[in-house]
Amino acid sequence: MSGWRTGLSEASSPSWSVRARAARHLAVHADDPEAGAALTGLLLDAEDTAVTRRTAEALARAGTVAAVRLVALALAEADDGQADWMQTGVRDALTGAGGPAGLAAACRQLRLDPDEAVRRGAAEILTWTDDTNR
Repeated sequence: MSGWRTGLSEASSPSWSVRARAARHLAVHADDPEAGAALTGLLLDAEDTAVTRRTAEALARAGTVAAVRLVALALAEADDGQADWMQTGVRDALTGAGGPAGLAAACRQLRLDPDEAVRRGAAEILTWTDDTNR
């Protein structure tokens, strides 16, 4: 079974660790609508904050515009706790060896997105990347 199919099937698992693993499988497919919907659900996981954290980390490591856009959009719907864990996940991705090269560039590009929620979220994520470079 491909990583994409595995990720889709694991995204609804009752096990938090399996859902977190699904995020890693799906993050590189963030531009696919079905994967994007599953990833958004994982970012806003109501059962376990570890899933939110690991999903944000996986998407930040992917560093594509599509991946970062999902985090930016989820921030608009997230409660304060979920937003904090998304921030922690993004920062986890930035630790070591300079972190994902495309993350800041994707945020800068998304600050021009027609969707206001995406622009706000991307600006917020960009501050998280700036904080780790200090």
